[in-house]
Amino acid sequence: MIQVKNISKSFHTPVVQEGRFSGLRTLFSKQYHIREAVRSINFTIDQGDFIGYIGPNGAGKSTTIKMLTGILHPTSGEVRIHGVNPHRDRRSVVQRLGVVFGQRSQLWWDLPVKDSYDILAHMYKVDPKDKMKRLGTLAELLDLEEFWATPVRKLSLGQRMRADIAAAMIHDPDILFLDEPTIGLDISAKRNIRGFLKTLNKEFGKTVLLTTHDMDDIEQLCERVMVINHGELTYDGTIQHLRKKIGLPTLITVAFTGEFHVPVSSTHPINIVETNDHDVTVEINREELNAMDILRELSTWGEVEDIHMEEPAFEDIIHRVY
Repeated sequence: MIQVKNISKSFHTPVVQEGRFSGLRTLFSKQYHIREAVRSINFTIDQGDFIGYIGPNGAGKSTTIKMLTGILHPTSGEVRIHGVNPHRDRRSVVQRLGVVFGQRSQLWWDLPVKDSYDILAHMYKVDPKDKMKRLGTLAELLDLEEFWATPVRKLSLGQRMRADIAAAMIHDPDILFLDEPTIGLDISAKRNIRGFLKTLNKEFGKTVLLTTHDMDDIEQLCERVMVINHGELTYDGTIQHLRKKIGLPTLITVAFTGEFHVPVSSTHPINIVETNDHDVTVEINREELNAMDILRELSTWGEVEDIHMEEPAFEDIIHRVY
């Protein structure tokens, strides 16, 4: 469905001249700094995939999405969406794409939400019957009717984001590109957006590429994650494999019914983090030791009453990747 072959994007920034008439001299100068925003990226996205595309600020996430949608032309390499190049045949490709930029709205600021949908439907040449049916489904899933007649400028951030996602779906695209759709939203609004995106992917078969700094979005929504840093793709695979690759320790807290004895040495690689009167916390690498082996070992220390296991936070894993 989406094929990205060795794409790169460089930006030329003029070198600022010093001294008298510096602005004019800079304008006509042929000296440039070259900054590579994206460097030799390759990946393939299939129908129905839900992929997280993550990286620190300035890593190249938004630049990649703009190249996928045809807004920016790659300096080198090629993008194919359903076999079509979005830079050479953008009109054809955009009919199959929905795009949401979390910090920009595609809705008309002073118009009621519903009027913006009418304009977008006309732009995409959506049949009036299809438009009404689609808007009915979107209104039900996203609770749009509560602000149907409200000017966009008066919407809360959560309402505007729901309205923007609905706008991106007005022409029923196969693919949805989301650039930080939950930025600045409260917990309730994030939950609503995530629930809708799950429905789009699981029930309607939409392909979704999501960029975000919210690791909860990635853990709850994405089956696959791609990590970009300094313009290069540094990881492409499942979250589970990423956890194994980084190898951060799992914390296990064991409560004992009475006295317990911590051995001076152990046959397994166990690191004691903390001990109290009736419990002990240890950390283990799940790649070196499975859960059953550690439980057998801990049960020899005393009579076990309760066990709590805590996997490393996904944010810690991503921080290690960056």
